[in-house]
Amino acid sequence: MLSDTTSTAVGGGGDGEDAENQDAEPEPTPPVRNVGRRKSVFAEAYNPEDDADDQPAVVHPKSDSQRASLAEAVKHILLFRSLDGEQMQQVLDAMFERRVQAGDFVIKQGDDGDNFYVIESGKYKVYVKMDGEAEPKLVGGYDNAGSFGELALMYNMPRAATVQAENGGSLWAMDRQTFRRIVLKNAYKKRQMYESLLNSVPMLKTLENYERMNLADALVPRTYTDGDTIIKQGDAADGMYFMEDGEVRVVKIDGNGVEKEINRATKGGYFGELALLTNKPRAATIFAVGTVKTAFLDVEAFERLLGPCMELMKRNAEDYEQQLIRIFGSKSAITDIR
Repeated sequence: MLSDTTSTAVGGGGDGEDAENQDAEPEPTPPVRNVGRRKSVFAEAYNPEDDADDQPAVVHPKSDSQRASLAEAVKHILLFRSLDGEQMQQVLDAMFERRVQAGDFVIKQGDDGDNFYVIESGKYKVYVKMDGEAEPKLVGGYDNAGSFGELALMYNMPRAATVQAENGGSLWAMDRQTFRRIVLKNAYKKRQMYESLLNSVPMLKTLENYERMNLADALVPRTYTDGDTIIKQGDAADGMYFMEDGEVRVVKIDGNGVEKEINRATKGGYFGELALLTNKPRAATIFAVGTVKTAFLDVEAFERLLGPCMELMKRNAEDYEQQLIRIFGSKSAITDIR
């Protein structure tokens, strides 16, 4: 990646979908540091395990309208996708507004990384000065949406690009230390937690360790309260769920419109994969019993990451189908749960 931004296409970011906001994108490569550059004062390695959990929260006051606008601006940012509701509130608390005028430099290539930025409004140009060239080259841009500046903070490297405001605008910024504590540390803790969860699922024992790590990184937390519908019978399948905590009940409506509870699942269970395997609508409705925490895997990641388990999953589905036929007398009672 050439720049310390999430987009390198000129005019990109207008639809709010940067390169870093697409699941199929590989993890960005750390920018190459120029030979002979002075040692950055920020170049120390970050170890999440050394970062104390009792540090005071950073709070920058905002009006209700500002908070709502910021929440809208950050909700599609891939970096924040793994954060739960409480952690997202920490993100909103920690960000502060920075206004810019036409021609202002937000970040400059070669500088130490100080803040991560989310665009509220305005157009911005991205420049990179290549070795041997007299003038920097325009390599990308943003149009009233997008985010940038995270790579220097993640990899302890100087800024790899310059971002300049094309007109007046507004940015939301998060300082380096807070970014690391909220985003990087929580991502680290999330991976540890989900790796432990996935290790308890027998089906996934066939995965190599690195495959389980990739799977853990792709999971997204979803929390439900008592009575919430997690999956609805007849809907198209959008992914599968791993049970992190709580209990769910499975209800199926028969041909006469009669509801019947046919199963329950608790921590360590998983559900939703049958519809993905069969390319059929959801076969049952699943309700939360009390507070339920799940780890959601979308259909694209399912197909990309669970290939080694696919045959085993299909065999499990066939065995389960036969069990239900023996119990209910037909395939119509097949549910979407483990």
